[in-house]
Formats: sequence, C-alpha cells, structure tokens
Amino acid sequence: MKVLIIDDVNNLLITGLEKIGYTVTYLPNITRAEILAIIAPYEVLVVRTKTQIDQEVFETAKNLKIIARAGSGLDNIDLSIAKHRNIICINAGEANADAVGEFTLGALLNLFRNINIANFEVRNNIWNRKGNRGLELNGKTVGIIGFGNTGKAFAKKLSGFDVQVLAYDKYLTNYSNQNAQEANLEEIFEKADVLSLHVPLTHETKNMVNGNFLGEFKKKIYLLNMCRGEVVNMPETIDYINNNIILGAAFDVLENEKLTLLSNQQQKDFDYLINNKKIVLSPHIAGWTFESYVKIAQNILLKITNLK
Repeated sequence: MKVLIIDDVNNLLITGLEKIGYTVTYLPNITRAEILAIIAPYEVLVVRTKTQIDQEVFETAKNLKIIARAGSGLDNIDLSIAKHRNIICINAGEANADAVGEFTLGALLNLFRNINIANFEVRNNIWNRKGNRGLELNGKTVGIIGFGNTGKAFAKKLSGFDVQVLAYDKYLTNYSNQNAQEANLEEIFEKADVLSLHVPLTHETKNMVNGNFLGEFKKKIYLLNMCRGEVVNMPETIDYINNNIILGAAFDVLENEKLTLLSNQQQKDFDYLINNKKIVLSPHIAGWTFESYVKIAQNILLKITNLK
C-alpha cells in the first residue's frame, strides 16, 4: 500500500511502515494545493492538525482506505464522508494521555499557587508573599467532563492529592475506578471547585461551555481546557471571569490558534486573556512531549499494522 504522510511524525513510523512493505512518501511541509495534486493514488493518509480532510480532499483521494490521525482527535476529518466511503479512521488517543494528564495537573497547581504571577513579579523585583498566598488541592472537588484517555490520565495524576474526583461521560456507564467517581452533570455543578474538559470536538460539544452551562455551578470554579478551543464559548466565559465566578482558567487551546488570522471578536478575547493574570495560556502543548512524539508513532504503526 502507498502511504502519504503530510505532517511531521517520528521516523519510527516511516521506517516501521517501510519494514512491513508499505511505500511511504513523507512530505511534512506540503501545502493543501500540493496534497490535492498528488493524493489520488495513495491508500493511507497520515495527518495531524494542519489540514482539514474534507469533501474536497475525499473527492480527490479516490483510492483512500485508511486515515491515521497522529494525535488524539479526529475533528479535522469529515467522519461522515469517511464512513460513507468505508474509509477506516484511527487516532493515537492513548499515546499522549499521560502527557495531557501531567500538563493539566501542572496548570492547576500553577493557578492554585500563583506560580506564573509570582515568577513574573520576582523577576521584576517585586517580593509579594502576601499577595501570592495560594490554595491547596487537599479537600477540593475536581469535576472532569470526558472520561476517555486524557480524562482518566488526569484523574490518575490527581490520586495523590486527597481530592474528590467526579467524572462525567455521556457515552460511558459504570466507569468509576479507584481514581474517580462516576457522576452526573448536576453533581458536578453542585460540588466542583475545578472543572477540567477532556471531550472531543463534535456538534454536541462545540460551545458546550457557555453562559448557560457556567451559570449552573453552585461554587466559584477554576476552569481547565486542554481538549479543543471550540468547546468553550470564549466571550461568554470571559463574562464569568470578569464577574469573578471563574476564579482562574488555563487554556492550552483556542478557537483559532492562528494568531495572525483572528477575527475581531477573537482578537478582543485574546487581548483580554493575555492581559489577565488569572489566566494561564499555552500553545497547544499539553500532549506534546518528547515521549509522546515517539509513542504516537508507535501507536499509529501498531494500528495500521493490525489492519494489514
């Protein structure tokens, strides 16, 4: 089979596919126009996030049988068209779960202990112990929405902190384990001190966290989003930050991560976020470690090999 890889991947995937007899073309810097020009004969396509695999791509990719997403989501692939054409879609959701779990914990500790703020102040000759008094995780309740690979990993990382972890997942049943208790949304709304999002981007989850949703919480909360930016309605969420109902937030993802191409509203929201000390921002790196880079390649290789 002929494989086209259009994003940066670890060389383990390339050499592994060649070892089992596949012909691999590796073009990590290819443009969309170039993809459309050459994709027709390829049976396997390996992508990450830069290219939308939409109707235009599918119409050109006449021989496509497998799409492998070298990451944890499939939201840049039109799954309805893939299903109609019997194209198998796989991802590597297990491969970066530990990375996301660790990063989410780090972001939460950062918010609770004012690490970013204190670091900035000390570097600017400000020694403000009283103003940077923080919170302990001990005794808090963390609500996790989405209890797949990354939600489970975050719950596991929390297991040594003496917190109550409530997990909600619409598509699972009987999923309580030693690290989290199965809960409904009402329980999370009532008890959570922290809300962490670990859901895929779908028509159901887009703008899920909006004013109506946030208005259901009985306590002031800290908000963590390490999944997809479009899950959060940012203008309505900013209203809750402004009103001190959201005490702090960490966003590893944004609705539009191309910072030179923001709409007027997105620019307004971004300017607010970067000027608010209660917000921790990072450039979509929660699942991006040296270890996960290798594990993603190994995971995709194994899944493609098993389909052979």
